[in-house]
Amino acid sequence: MFNGPKITASGPTLASRRCSPAFLDFGLWTLDFKFPPVNPFDDELNKRLTGIREQGLYRQLRRVDSPQSPRIEISGQTLLNFSSNDYLGLADEPALKEAAIEAVQKYGAGTGASRLVCGSLAPHHELEEAIAAFKKTGAALSFSTGYAAAIGTVCALVGKDDVIIIDKLVHACIVDAARLSGAKLRVFSHNDLNELEDILKWSRRDELRESHNPRHVLILTESVFSMDGDHAPLREITQLKNKYGAWLMVDEAHATGLYGPNRRGLAEEFGIASEIEVQMGTLGKALGASGGYICGSRALIDFLINRARTFIFSTAPVPAAAAAATAGIRFVQSNAGEQRRRLLWEQVAKLLSLLKLPEPQIPSAIIPVIIGDETQTVATADELLHHHCFVPAIRYPTVARGKARLRITVTAAHELDDLKTLAGALANVNRKSPAAPKLLSEGGQIVN
Repeated sequence: MFNGPKITASGPTLASRRCSPAFLDFGLWTLDFKFPPVNPFDDELNKRLTGIREQGLYRQLRRVDSPQSPRIEISGQTLLNFSSNDYLGLADEPALKEAAIEAVQKYGAGTGASRLVCGSLAPHHELEEAIAAFKKTGAALSFSTGYAAAIGTVCALVGKDDVIIIDKLVHACIVDAARLSGAKLRVFSHNDLNELEDILKWSRRDELRESHNPRHVLILTESVFSMDGDHAPLREITQLKNKYGAWLMVDEAHATGLYGPNRRGLAEEFGIASEIEVQMGTLGKALGASGGYICGSRALIDFLINRARTFIFSTAPVPAAAAAATAGIRFVQSNAGEQRRRLLWEQVAKLLSLLKLPEPQIPSAIIPVIIGDETQTVATADELLHHHCFVPAIRYPTVARGKARLRITVTAAHELDDLKTLAGALANVNRKSPAAPKLLSEGGQIVN
């Protein structure tokens, strides 16, 4: 049945030329539109937003009117910034800014298309050569974001006949990539090697070894976990991977530039980088720029160029971003980069001492203060703003429900007075809000 507008015949007279917006006059034919009632779209969304607010999960953008640095300008107020992943303080480094400016002057502001069409500019190739040389791999491929790198790579490597095994606390981009791939997804408890091995045994139990298309098993983990700051047991995971013939993909987003003799990451620190099939990372944390990358064998990169949809169908990153990232890699590899890393770990040790927290065997620039309740966590973060300290409240779905926390990050650019101000602010919040859960116990342990 035709349910569209009613069509009536009429002569081309002035009388038939109606002016009502409900009619369209085409001379001999007049279309009589009967509009449906307005769809209450915004009403539905506002109901959902109300639910988000009631759960203490509402988020909003905060406009920052300054570069990323230990001090940022928000709403006309200068705040100490303990929220940034700019661990080495390179986001506002003159060398990176100069490289970006030069790239804009030489190559323009945009790239015109995806790299396989006409957007594969020289800065992209220079960046990938720098990444591969830095990581000591056969080749590398850059993406517009780390999220795009994860989605494109995982979905290219595995499909419905394969198995993906992930740590429970891996970043959302890895979770989404695993789901989108269509592979059978299995999750092991955080850093639980026994459970990982049980899943690996299961994945091989019913494999048809004579099949022309054998099942592939891909393990995915972060090296340093973004919300907890702890590290994965990469040596042991690599041993299990080799034992059961699986592939391993490691996200070094929060480790690149900070660990290892040459600052390549935790895989270098543990001496197992050459055994990892796929190394992933981002260019927007310790490297100070933006974007993501995958590095590994030449065959891996050639395959991704042909099969990673987030690479094939995305306009290439702007030249300025690629050039800034290359400058960031060069800085990290320099003596100045090593000095910056040492300064970072010194600042981390100072803050842990001020907070009376123990130093872990392997340090982390990420210090979580777990509060639990989402609403209380937001209130605590707001209270810290009154002390001129910006510390983000991390809530579901970034972390599990009931695991809301303050996520403190330290950078090499922070000074001792900055750290003292934060420690004093946390102590003041404890004293001022007796009804609130204590952020730190008297023994200095983080309350969980």
